[in-house]
Amino acid sequence: MVARVCVGAIVGAHGVRGQVRVKSFTADPADVAAYGPVESEDGTSRFKLKVMGEVKGLIIARLEGVADRNAAEALRGTKLYVPRERLPETEEDEFLYSDLVGLKAEAVDGTVLGTVRGVADFGAGEVLDIGLTAGGSLMVAFTKAAVPVVDVANGRLVVDPPEFAEDEEGQGGERGE
Repeated sequence: MVARVCVGAIVGAHGVRGQVRVKSFTADPADVAAYGPVESEDGTSRFKLKVMGEVKGLIIARLEGVADRNAAEALRGTKLYVPRERLPETEEDEFLYSDLVGLKAEAVDGTVLGTVRGVADFGAGEVLDIGLTAGGSLMVAFTKAAVPVVDVANGRLVVDPPEFAEDEEGQGGERGE
C-alpha cells in the first residue's frame, strides 16, 4: 500500500457554485493543491483541486466535478490525501507528522517505552503522544532536548523527557532542574 499524507480537510461549502472551504495542513496553506489530485481517506473519491483564495485561515477551492452548493456541502469532513512521494523531501531535523507516527520510542538507555501514536500542536509547540508498552500514554514536547534522536529510517526515536518534581503530597508540581 502506498503511504499517503493528509494535506487538508473540507470544512464546508463556500457560496453556491460548488466551492469548498479547506483547512490546509501544509506549511504554506495554498500548497494543499500543489501536489496533484487529492483523494478521500478511503480512496474512493479523487479530486483536482484549484485554489481560488483564502478567507480567515481557510483555503477557498474548486473541486473538479463539484458544481453546486449541495454537492460541496456533502463533502464536509472529507480528509484530503496525496501519496507521500509527491511531497518534497524534508530538510535535516524536519519531519512530517505522518513520518513520526508508528516510530518506536526508546529511553536514553535503550529501553523500549512504546510507540508514537500521534503528534499534536496545541499552540505552544508540537507534542508527541506515545502509547506506552506497559499501558497508558506519555506526552512529550517534540524538542531537541526531550527527543534528542529521530531515526525515521530505522523506525525509532529517543525520548529524554525532563524530570517532573513532586510536591510534599506526591502531587505534580514545578518541573525539576
